[in-house]
Amino acid sequence: MSDQTKAPLFEALERFRKQRIVPFDVPGHKRGRGNPELVQLLGEKCVGIDVNSMKPLDDLCHPSSVIREAEDLAAEAFGAAHSFFMVGGTTSAVQSMIFSVCKEGDKIIMPRNVHKSAINALVLCGAIPVYVNPEVDKKLGISLGMEPSKLEQAVTDNPDAVAVLVNNPTYYGICSDMRSIVGIAHAHGMMVLADEAHGTHFSFNESLPVSAMAAGADMSAISMHKSGGSLTQSSLLLLNKTVNADYVRQIINLTQTTSASYLLLSSLDITRRNLALHGREAFQKVINMASYARSEINAIGDYYAYGRELINGTSVYDFDVTKLAVYTRDLGLAGIEVYDILRDEYGIQIEFGDISNILAYVSIGDRLQDIERLVGALDDLKRLYKKDKSGMLFAEYISPKVAVPPRKAFYSEKVALPLKESEGKICTEFVMCYPPGIPVLAPGELITREIIEYVEYAKEKGCNLQGTEDFAVEKINVLR
Repeated sequence: MSDQTKAPLFEALERFRKQRIVPFDVPGHKRGRGNPELVQLLGEKCVGIDVNSMKPLDDLCHPSSVIREAEDLAAEAFGAAHSFFMVGGTTSAVQSMIFSVCKEGDKIIMPRNVHKSAINALVLCGAIPVYVNPEVDKKLGISLGMEPSKLEQAVTDNPDAVAVLVNNPTYYGICSDMRSIVGIAHAHGMMVLADEAHGTHFSFNESLPVSAMAAGADMSAISMHKSGGSLTQSSLLLLNKTVNADYVRQIINLTQTTSASYLLLSSLDITRRNLALHGREAFQKVINMASYARSEINAIGDYYAYGRELINGTSVYDFDVTKLAVYTRDLGLAGIEVYDILRDEYGIQIEFGDISNILAYVSIGDRLQDIERLVGALDDLKRLYKKDKSGMLFAEYISPKVAVPPRKAFYSEKVALPLKESEGKICTEFVMCYPPGIPVLAPGELITREIIEYVEYAKEKGCNLQGTEDFAVEKINVLR
């Protein structure tokens, strides 16, 4: 075992800062001297380590010293054979996974409720999705996990597929049977890729669902900045020993910046050390706070903060109990309406609100008094804003009808039509509420009346719709 008390990259930056080196390199602010407002905003220490790659600080594109050592420590902490520091967020990590195993025309099996980054990767590399459409919880309106029996059928029907991509967990905390999925895929010679953006903490507490690496997945994309606590946009790409790490580095370097931020890199190094040394007890506190919040919110009435009772052994194999997802439709309010009221009237910023649910992200930085404030606000909100729920839309997920591969549709000749006149046409762009960033429509999918009604309802309720060329989402691009 390596010494997890070390933070080699952070320590190298500290040594460098004390040397008072005269900078004749980039960045041009020269330790903040050229931009006093930046120093005032971020502080001297922060801008003082916003530096360029150099021999004492290694190079992210080809690490051989302190960055390499820091990546090795991260791999060990997460039970992986190798890790890569990513400064383009988990979007970059997810896309690097797909680019590493798929080329144009290759099939990849995945649930349709993936983050947009995965489908964007298919547009870029030309791989063909084979969707395992998840079941939908009819009350909550949310998509569930990937069922092994459905995966088995997809593998049988598509023996030429090269990989399986799975969410671990979904944004709402739903977990699939990772070990069974890995077993099925590997038995048929397919790689397993895990979008573990919301599962950083799985490696650090035995009460939580199994991590992708522990389940035997080949690659995993980890959002350290979400539940881990590093700076926004910093993530990890984890590899098992089944993957050629040197080739993956080449793939990463096709798209990742050559000017990596040392603020992001050092935050990954410090955060890994913190999780390795204190992660178990830190996430136990998170589990306890989220569980307490669920109990208190459910006691209010008309809210449903769901948890492990959803587990059914198939479409919900496990549940991430740190996720505080709350169903709001019984109040007569869409989740996005509750989201807006909490922010505008109570000064509480939650992660997102959709058509039927809200998600309050509970993490290592939260305090019990914050939980109490949220619970009190929800109690008050019910008293003041509850209304008749008749006529509300409930579905968050609509199974798509794929007509054309994403890449072909995206780059084809297209025409813009009013959304209301697009029924029966093939979409050539994305439509999604962000967050959570799961496309309602992706390039190559059939536009149905149900989808049009959903988009119009989401706009009416105030969801942040994006992805279309038309900023107002009044028109949509379709195949000419």
